[in-house]
Amino acid sequence: MPARATSLPVYPFTAIVGQDEMKLCLLLNVVDPRIGGVMIMGHRGTGKSTAVRALADVLPSIVRVVGDPYNRAPDDPTYWAEHTQNGKRPRTERVPVPVVDLPLGATEDRVCGTIDIEAALTQGVKRFAPGLLAQANRGFLYIDEVNLLDDHLVDVLLDVAASGWNVVEREGISVRHPARFVLVGSGNPEEGELRPQLLDRFGLHARIVTITDVAQRMEIVRRRRAFDADPQAFLRAWQPQQRALRRRILAAQQRLPHVEISEGVLALMAELCMKLNVDGHRGELTLARASAALAALEGRTSVTADDVRRVAVPALRHRLRRDPLETTDAGDKVVEAWRETLAARHPSASQATMAT
Repeated sequence: MPARATSLPVYPFTAIVGQDEMKLCLLLNVVDPRIGGVMIMGHRGTGKSTAVRALADVLPSIVRVVGDPYNRAPDDPTYWAEHTQNGKRPRTERVPVPVVDLPLGATEDRVCGTIDIEAALTQGVKRFAPGLLAQANRGFLYIDEVNLLDDHLVDVLLDVAASGWNVVEREGISVRHPARFVLVGSGNPEEGELRPQLLDRFGLHARIVTITDVAQRMEIVRRRRAFDADPQAFLRAWQPQQRALRRRILAAQQRLPHVEISEGVLALMAELCMKLNVDGHRGELTLARASAALAALEGRTSVTADDVRRVAVPALRHRLRRDPLETTDAGDKVVEAWRETLAARHPSASQATMAT
């Protein structure tokens, strides 16, 4: 599959150095969008935006109805409800998975959609002009500096993320369209906290820091200089890795429905969440989905305790109850709770857990 045509060259996903937790969280959401998206928090200049925008080139394409503004599949019942097809299937086209940027200054009309002013003025008709939520259906919606997003847009995103539908009723129009997307947010924690209601909607929370390994920092500079000097040559050099990752993702998506989780592993997930006093049941659900996606990504059809270990921190660190006086990092608390949970079941294995 050739590289996707864009107005400007995009740095390849497979060429990003380090930041393994962030890259894994993004890939798991590609394999299973039901995980619920990724919140990426970390220092400025650590590749957060680069990774998300680079993700588009390794996503397998989707099939949609030709020209449909909501990217609906040909068997989507909402499309058939709106169009009388007389039993004739619509024409389809294969398009890249949408990765849509939601800028901080966007208005609610731009995000949700509103009346088409041009059609109203030139033709005298009321017509709906879809917004960013329509464009992001069946894809990814990316919000950089999400912790600075206006509260009214946060409320809109909470409603849509919970229902999978965008409802617009204004200026005499009433529209309801599917808006199921993977929400990806990034930000710098030094610039403000994210509202707990929105934070809880993210399935995984990746935390990244500035790389301190000298060799890796040197490699980052080398690759970036090569990309800036000749983007097309750099992209060609990385195409084999990009194609290999794309094939791996597609195979994982096809394998995912066949991945099984044993009763023992499910019990381990529940016990871990109970030990951490995680409210609700999103913790266990996210652990189950993320660990199954990890198994599928690695070519397996059964989830192991080690899969749970590898996804536990990003799946649970943002779900812990906050104590203003607590000095222990949330990720460290998850690691310690995992050790205690596994030690209670297998005392001899407690020394080797969470070692990586």
